[in-house]
Amino acid sequence: MTHPTLKDIFSLSAEVISIASERGVTLGTAESCTGGLIGAAITSISGSSAVFKGGIIAYDNQVKISHLNVDAMLIENYGAVSEGVAKAMAQGLISALDVDFAVSVTGVAGPGGGSEEKPIGTVWIGLATREEVTATRHNFGDTGRNKVRDVTCFEALKALKKSIN
Repeated sequence: MTHPTLKDIFSLSAEVISIASERGVTLGTAESCTGGLIGAAITSISGSSAVFKGGIIAYDNQVKISHLNVDAMLIENYGAVSEGVAKAMAQGLISALDVDFAVSVTGVAGPGGGSEEKPIGTVWIGLATREEVTATRHNFGDTGRNKVRDVTCFEALKALKKSIN
């Protein structure tokens, strides 16, 4: 995967805002490994306030539990970087911020923290609506912390665009 440029990220953010505005839906983000990059990309676009309600940066597991209602046993049994946690983060955001669409990300950006089961670059992207929730595993490789975070932001925006379209 090539490293998306800021122009790529902002262009995709503008598309997400445009589609959400056309559909009359609201959006929110639940971010761990990206630390707010997705919300920052969305809010860089004029008019985003019409559809973007906000985000929760749940970098610490306790924040995932207390603010996004992630079951502590999910984290204990499967780790924070897992399908169940990504789904629970997205679903929890729907309730926490009363949005129509939520995207969540949890992953291992590096340079440390990877394992054989979850190598550096492993990211789960969750998507939730009021009716359903899904999560997809990605491996962006050990390409550097900032690249993993940027690619995660870009792919999360792509997934959000597809979901609301």
